Amino acid sequence: MADFKVVLSDPQEGISYKIEATGGMAGSLIGKSVGDIIAGDALGFAGYQIAITGGATDKTGIPARRDLPPGLSRRRLLLANGVGFRPTYNGQRRRMSIRGAEINGDFVQINAKVVEYGEKSLKDYFAPAEEAAAE
Repeated sequence: MADFKVVLSDPQEGISYKIEATGGMAGSLIGKSVGDIIAGDALGFAGYQIAITGGATDKTGIPARRDLPPGLSRRRLLLANGVGFRPTYNGQRRRMSIRGAEINGDFVQINAKVVEYGEKSLKDYFAPAEEAAAE
């Protein structure tokens, strides 16, 4: 089974949280695509809706692009802008390795953000881990 590092951003608070997704949590993310909205219950946040954003990377650091077909694995594409390439001058293009948008076992990090909030705040979910680390 694949293990993921999920970086969950909270737009209201301006804070990001790191979650280690293993076992069933990781299994719930496999097959989803960049841009999909998932239930927060899959990651242990009851009542939350979470959107998978860009920035997902595989084990070699190659980013995933939303605008590619979902089944596409690593490909070398000629890019002029967007995820995976930032041109330094107008008209610059470069052939870069890019992954498709579908999450599979090769991914290491997945970036996500909260779209809808539940009853309990995210600070409450992460407070016990921070207090144990302080002791």
